Amino acid sequence: MSRQFSVSYNFLFSAAVCGVCAIFVSSSAVTLAERQDVNKLLDKKKNVLQAAGLMQPDEKIAAAEVEERFSRFRPVVIDLKTGEEAPDVDPDTFDQQKAKKDPARSSVAPKNSSLVKRLPDHALVYEVEDEAGNLEMVVVPVEGYGLWSTLLGFLALEADTRSVVGLAYYDHKETPGLGGEVDNARWKALWPGRKALDESFEPKIEVIKGSAGPANDDPYRVDGLSGATITSRGVTNMMHFWLGDEGLGPYLERVRQRKGAA
Repeated sequence: MSRQFSVSYNFLFSAAVCGVCAIFVSSSAVTLAERQDVNKLLDKKKNVLQAAGLMQPDEKIAAAEVEERFSRFRPVVIDLKTGEEAPDVDPDTFDQQKAKKDPARSSVAPKNSSLVKRLPDHALVYEVEDEAGNLEMVVVPVEGYGLWSTLLGFLALEADTRSVVGLAYYDHKETPGLGGEVDNARWKALWPGRKALDESFEPKIEVIKGSAGPANDDPYRVDGLSGATITSRGVTNMMHFWLGDEGLGPYLERVRQRKGAA
């Protein structure tokens, strides 16, 4: 038998091929990581714009146009417990999802129906002001468990903190055609004009089973997702948690105080 077909030759040849492939894959991953991070950030900005009603769900726009529209937003890192701005935390580098996994920057969440396990010490919100410098709206993060996954999204509220401007989700693994309908443009179009909080500023909006009335007549309810009762309930639960005292309640109270002082 020739050396070409010996066991040692085949072994060394296979090892060399595996090594080259490993180097290629690793290099590609490193090379593409930055581009993936950029695309992920761009997608998140698009969802903020959609929640704020400044971009349609099916609208295709270039990255430069996304950045131009997003220039109206001021990212602000807040202390969840006090609702105050945290000037020592850079909003350009702050990652809320990483923060909640870091014991040094988070705490165990109180028992809640949204199944939020840990709360970061800080949260990233977006504020929009008009040309006169008056607060026009806020876009806040919301998250909670649906049927199969944690849904991550944004809720936009007018400066009164009660009136809903829009809702958008940027990450989830719900069933397409069922719970995945949280991405359906028709369903998201039912949210603007609803009331997230009642007149006492307590969370009240809910996704019901069946159909709700028009926003003016039935402001606290939204149509349920057909065949996705658990996901619908999950959306309700996350709204009540994040708009309440354990979530963004202290921040929303400070927004109302600023609005009253304006």
